[in-house]
Amino acid sequence: MKTHTDFQHKHFAHCESGVMSLMVSHHGMPLSEAMVFGLSGALMFAYIPFIKLGGMPLIAYRSRPKSIIRGLQKNLGIRMQMHSFSSPEKGMKKLDSLLQQGHIVGAQSSVFWLPYFPPEMRFHFNAHNLIVFGKEGDDYLISDPVFENSQRCPAKDLRKARFVKGMMAPKGLLYYPCGIPDTVDFQRILPTVIRKNARAMLKTPVPIAGVRGIRALSRSIVRLSGKDPREARLFLGHIVRMQEEIGTGGGGFRFIYASFLQEAATILDNNAELEKASRQMTAAGDQWREFALLAVTAIRGRKKSPIPFPALEQKLLEVADAETRVYKNLLGICSR
Repeated sequence: MKTHTDFQHKHFAHCESGVMSLMVSHHGMPLSEAMVFGLSGALMFAYIPFIKLGGMPLIAYRSRPKSIIRGLQKNLGIRMQMHSFSSPEKGMKKLDSLLQQGHIVGAQSSVFWLPYFPPEMRFHFNAHNLIVFGKEGDDYLISDPVFENSQRCPAKDLRKARFVKGMMAPKGLLYYPCGIPDTVDFQRILPTVIRKNARAMLKTPVPIAGVRGIRALSRSIVRLSGKDPREARLFLGHIVRMQEEIGTGGGGFRFIYASFLQEAATILDNNAELEKASRQMTAAGDQWREFALLAVTAIRGRKKSPIPFPALEQKLLEVADAETRVYKNLLGICSR
C-alpha cells in the first residue's frame, strides 16, 4: 500500500479547517487554517433548543459539519470528490483503493472509537475529520489535525469510527480534491465572503441564529432562575462544554476568524480597517472566555450559593454587542 512520504502532518486548532488546510496545501494551494475557515464563511452562532445533544440544547459556534469543505469548494472553485457508503465493507475497500491510487483522503469519523485519543478525551461526536495518508500492514496512517504528531489506527477501529450510528453518522464519508484552480482572485473573493458572513450573523431572520441567537441564549439563562439549581448548573456546564471543549469552541473560532481578518488585511493592500476589525474580533473572543470563566465559577460554587444569573445574562449581552460592532464594521468596510 502506498504511503505518502512527501505528506507533511501539521497540528491545527480545529479538525475540519485543519484537514482542508493540509489537503489543499498538499495539492499546491497553500492556505492557512485561518484562511480556510474564513474563506468558507463558517463563522456562526446558533442556539437550537429543539435539537438535543446528550439531552441538552444544541449550541453551535460555527456552521454545520461539512460546511467548511463545501464553502471552500463554492468560494474558491475547488472541486471535491465525496463518497459515502451503504456498508463498511464497501467503504474500507474504497479507502484502500484510493490510497493505492496515490490519494490522501479526508474521512469523517467518531472521536469515541479512535484508539489514539486518550480515554478522557473520548466522547460521542460523530463529525470528527482526519486524513488517511497511507497504510502499513493492518494499520492506517492518520493525520489528525488536533494532534501534534501523526497517528496509527488499526483497521477494525477506523472501520468502527467511520461507520458508527447516531446523530451526524459519518456513513463512511471520504473526500479528496479532484480539481484545484491555478489562481484565485483574492481581491474580489475576500470582500465578498467577509460581507456575506457578516450579513449572516447580523441579519438572519431566524431568532435563534447569529447575534440574535446569542441574545436568545442569554434569555434562556435568566429563565433558569426559576428552576432547580442542579438543573441550572447542568445547563451552564453544557454551555461551557459546547463552547470550550467540543471542537474549537466559541472563543476559539473567534480567534481563528480574527487571524483570517488579519491575513485578509495584508492581502488587501494592508487594509488598516480590517486590521482594526481583527483586533475587535479578538476582543469578542476574549469576552466569550470571560463568560465561560464566570459560568464555571458559578457551577463550582457551593451548592447553597446563589447562581449569578443577571451577571451571566449581562456578560452574554456584552458578547452580542461586541460581535455586532465587528460585523457592522465589516459590512461597512466590504460594501464599498
